[in-house]
This record gives sequence, structure tokens and C-alpha cells, in this order.
Amino acid sequence: MRRMGKTLRTLLTGACGAALALAGPAAVPARAATPAPGTAWELKNTGTDARFRGLAAVSRATAWAAGTKGTVLLTRDGGTTWRDVSPPGARGLEFRDVEAFDARDAVVLAIGEGEASRILQDGGTTWTETFRNTDPKAFYDCVTFFDRRHGIALGDPVDGRFRLLETHDGGRAWRPLPTAGLPAALSGEAAFAASGQCVVSSGPRDAWIATGGAAVSRVLHSTDRGRTWTATEAPLPAGDPARGVFGLAFRDRAHGLAVGGDYRAGQPSPRAAAATGDGGRAWRTAALPPAAYRSGVAWFPHSRTTALAVGPTGSELTTDGGRTWRTFDTGSYDTVDCAPAAAPGAGCWAAGEKGRIARLVAP
Repeated sequence: MRRMGKTLRTLLTGACGAALALAGPAAVPARAATPAPGTAWELKNTGTDARFRGLAAVSRATAWAAGTKGTVLLTRDGGTTWRDVSPPGARGLEFRDVEAFDARDAVVLAIGEGEASRILQDGGTTWTETFRNTDPKAFYDCVTFFDRRHGIALGDPVDGRFRLLETHDGGRAWRPLPTAGLPAALSGEAAFAASGQCVVSSGPRDAWIATGGAAVSRVLHSTDRGRTWTATEAPLPAGDPARGVFGLAFRDRAHGLAVGGDYRAGQPSPRAAAATGDGGRAWRTAALPPAAYRSGVAWFPHSRTTALAVGPTGSELTTDGGRTWRTFDTGSYDTVDCAPAAAPGAGCWAAGEKGRIARLVAP
């Protein structure tokens, strides 16, 4: 099982990143290429070629991005300028997730086997390493927060169970969560560290885990901050280490979206998105799905029906809660995030390869 999980991780790192090239025509439904009028990404000049799979939208003006070569960037002026706030000595780390509370406080997660998996807290002025994995079999993927104090981090299965950490002080300290409440992992099952969305939360206690690499794709749901979990099959592509659910987004504890597919170039992903209205107990496949594999998804602020999905071959918009998706951009992005509805001037951002970060321009 660990060998399968390692294969799944390897496919998203190193030279195999080239597999995220443009998918073939077979992956694109005929109607999905119809543009969404007035919606567009506005690329920003970041001055780096790092690949960003970690993204945290604080507002329309403020966003954080975390990626390769230990790079962490921060903007406070809508992307006009970017401040390099990378942790000192972190160039060898591979950041895949960042969770930010404001323009000063953030938590970043680095992936990798053994001690390569780390969590650092604060940012902007100083960074403190608050967790370093010492188990050579463990590999951490994503982190999420329920509020400014409480959060969990997800690791791939070890001895048949996913690994979980919890914090009660905003990421300053982490401790393992019991695994007895987790369902047994399937053969080959793991999480994709592709967009910082393999574990997500909504409200004070609900969290969800996205999985792939096994015979079926699954979404796990907890209502008690990770103590106990239930598992549901998701109708996204499965049966291969390159297939599964790559990203999740919940606008409340009931309504969620799942995206994924098969990220290998030229491989079709005919069911790249699904939606739930009951917290993940049941999922329905999109009637008109995204054009191909998608790795990130986010709900619009102040909307109950509008959301974005992104991947290496383009971006889609849904205005009906995930039933249908329309392509509005063909650029490459790995992750997407929208600021909380309560944030002043809430906005949406996307990030990906070669230093690409963009802010959404919407009608």
C-alpha cells in the first residue's frame, strides 16, 4: 500500500510534472469550450518561476502563495507587487499548502517523506517550524483550519490508516489525532498534494478528505474536527494511481464540490466534477463537467451557486451549483481560492506553474 501511495505522490513531483501538459481532445466535452462571458483571469507579475500549488486568498487585495524551492509570496496590493516572505533556509522544501488568517499570519505545509514533511507558522516577518515528521513511512499532504485556532493536517496512510495532526493554537503546536475513528484505507489509496485541497473544512467542526489511487475514489467526512470519519464513494475516475478526487470545496456543511479525474496528458476525464447537497453522503456527477482533469475548486464569495474549477488545461465556471461548467480560460493553473464572504473586497485568485498567479475579473 505504501508503494502505491509513493507512486501517486511521485507522479505529481519532479520530472513527472511534465505529465500535467495539455490533455488530448478526447478529454474535452463538446459544449464545455463555450466561454463564460465577462469572466477572465488577470495575470500578475510575480518575478519567479516557482510552481505554486498552495494559495490563500485573504481579500481582493491580499493573497499568499506557496510553492517549489521553498517559495512563499505575499501581496497586499492586488498583485501589483509581491513580497518574498520565504522562510530562511527553506529552498530545499516543497510547499504544497498555505492557510492564511490575514496579511501577517499564515501556516505553510511542506510535503515529502520523513523529515521533508514540515509545518511552519507565522510568516511575513518570522517563521517558526512547529512540526517536523520523524516517521520515515509518513508523508503529509494538506492542512485546513476551522477558525484561527483550530486546524488539522492530513498525511497519507501508514499501516492502513490516514495520518492526522491537530492544533488548538493557530499552528504553533501540533499533536497526532487518534486514528481509531478513521475507516481503513483501501489498497493504493492516498491523498493528492496537488492544490492544498485534499483536506478542507467548513464551519467550526466539519472536515472532508479527498482520496484517489484506489479502485474507487472516496470522500471522508468528519463532524467532530477529525475524531471520527465516515467514507462515501465519489463518482470521479478511479482504478489507477493517477485518478481520483484532487480538490474539494464546501460553502457550508451541506453543499460541496469535488474535482479531479486522470491528470496524465491525453487521458480522458469524463467525470471530472461532482456535487453534494448533504455533506458528502451522496454525490452527483456534473451533467456538463469541466473540459478535462481539474485539480482545484472554490466557491464564489456571496454566492450559493457560483464556483470556479482550475487545472493545467483551463478554468471553468459554474453558476448552477456544479451541475454544468463552462470554460472561460485555457491557461494552466493548479489551485484556486476565493476570500471568505466576510472579507472586505472579497476576491478570487489562481496559481500554478512558472510563477503564474492571477486574480479574477468578473462581470
